[in-house]
Amino acid sequence: MRVKVGYFRTRSLRRRLSRCAREVFGWERLRPSQLNAMTAVMQGRDTMVVMPTGAGKSAVYQVPGVLLEGPTVVVSPLIALQRDQVAHLARIEGSGASAVNSAQRARDNEAVWERVREGRLDFLFVSPEQLAKDEVVEQIAAAAPALMVVDEAHCVSSWGYDFRPDYLSLCHVRERIGRPPLLALTASAAAPVRADVVERLGMREAHEVVAGFDRPNITLEVVRHRENADKRRWVVERAAAEAKPGIVYAGTRREAEEYARELSALGFDSAAYHAGLSAADRSRTHDRFRDGELDVVVATSAFGMGIDKPNIRFVLHASVPGSLDTYYQEIGRAGRDGEPSTAILAYRPEDLGVQRFRTGTPPDPEVLGRLIDAVREHRGPVTATDLRERTGLSPTPLTSMLHLLEEAGAVTTQKRGGVRAVPGARRDVCVREAVRIASARVDLERSRVEMMRAYAETNGCRRRHMLGYFGERLAEGDCAGCDTCARTKELKEAPLRTEDVLSGTGPDPTGLVAAGGAFPPGTRVGHRTWGEGEVMSEEGNRITVLFESVGYRTLSLPAVQARGLLTPVPSTATRG
Repeated sequence: MRVKVGYFRTRSLRRRLSRCAREVFGWERLRPSQLNAMTAVMQGRDTMVVMPTGAGKSAVYQVPGVLLEGPTVVVSPLIALQRDQVAHLARIEGSGASAVNSAQRARDNEAVWERVREGRLDFLFVSPEQLAKDEVVEQIAAAAPALMVVDEAHCVSSWGYDFRPDYLSLCHVRERIGRPPLLALTASAAAPVRADVVERLGMREAHEVVAGFDRPNITLEVVRHRENADKRRWVVERAAAEAKPGIVYAGTRREAEEYARELSALGFDSAAYHAGLSAADRSRTHDRFRDGELDVVVATSAFGMGIDKPNIRFVLHASVPGSLDTYYQEIGRAGRDGEPSTAILAYRPEDLGVQRFRTGTPPDPEVLGRLIDAVREHRGPVTATDLRERTGLSPTPLTSMLHLLEEAGAVTTQKRGGVRAVPGARRDVCVREAVRIASARVDLERSRVEMMRAYAETNGCRRRHMLGYFGERLAEGDCAGCDTCARTKELKEAPLRTEDVLSGTGPDPTGLVAAGGAFPPGTRVGHRTWGEGEVMSEEGNRITVLFESVGYRTLSLPAVQARGLLTPVPSTATRG
């Protein structure tokens, strides 16, 4: 890896990075976590970065990207996110950035490739779907990229909350473009997800930089409702009362439209945002909100990535999300300026039924078998295009099933693209293994729903519960603001109720947690039935473990210790 001339070679790498950040981007100071990650990138190390929304993840590749000789390829999942990043970099003198995507005209994309060939582009933004095209990969390879960046890297992990099969091909893409150093970025990845990302992207001796998950300026609140009509009325009233601007997340497109109309009728500048709107309408709403012309955007989960708006004062969820990962990601869009903000969840237990339904089902074994046959019938590697024609499968299910079969040992992806059958692999055994892997993922998603329910219904500290989900401890008494701790503070002189002790929601009556417990977060453990997992948190006298076979499970800590339900096992995770 080479560095552009013009910087004093005798200066330390950190000083060079800090100077570039100040002189090129106007950032007077870099956070220690940013500088740590940038230094690893400049040293040519594979680097995994987990930072909360608003902590400056993009800067980690932007500053090195200006210094490195050769383009930085940024894999970004959303066109809106690509557009915002390109627009931001376009304002930086001396840096060139463009995107290649399906929303642009062919001649516009060709103009970008011309800039790449002429060496006039520092940053190239592409989606994983674009990288499925051989001609795209070949043109990137010819440019000899200095760095490959995978944004929203949790999407590559089957343990991640937003698993996308197209991300699984990025390891092969990296090999085809010359194996440049790889930087993986995400705002939400617990330890098992990070380990999975490192493995699936083929990162070697990865250097990990994990900033704290806590956002102390965001107050957490859950308001429970019995009737849907009451909840809907309350959502409108609460959104109207909160400081603006804000985001309301609705469960469906129809609800987004209805809430937006009701808020507009009350005199607020409000608009709906969802995938059913035209690209022009979505873009207009996105820009109006960013530019301060809207008080409230009412959106489905399609909205939020790429919103570089620091002063969002509240995020209100009108329907419960499917996981704490999603919830954390979405509420993290509030208070990026560090000022007080609020995250409010309108909760009905009945709403969880929709999320359980969305966890899906494993693929049909017969379809998997026919896909294996289609690969075997072809002489040499077969492309995804050929397989779509042979099987009639649409791109997303086909990609998902091919990666399942690769994990099951039935097929292998060639370095130059295409899929080939593994010689000697038994069709029936591979199909069963693929179904088992898929079933485990469904179980994991269902366990995420249950962890979301536990957050909404806890009587303990919500901040401690949420951070524990990601494997991070919150010191006793350090909650910066949640509704349950606020109530506890008001009632701290009240006597402890018997039912609190029995339910495990009051102070720990056993003394086990105070004594440090036997299974601190990060401990690898084994269970007789569920196999291996990793301890995520202890809360009161309960312990939460993420098992590889069944997902999240919350156990009674006294029962675990009394009955020997868990045993420590050596960690196999790779850390840089």
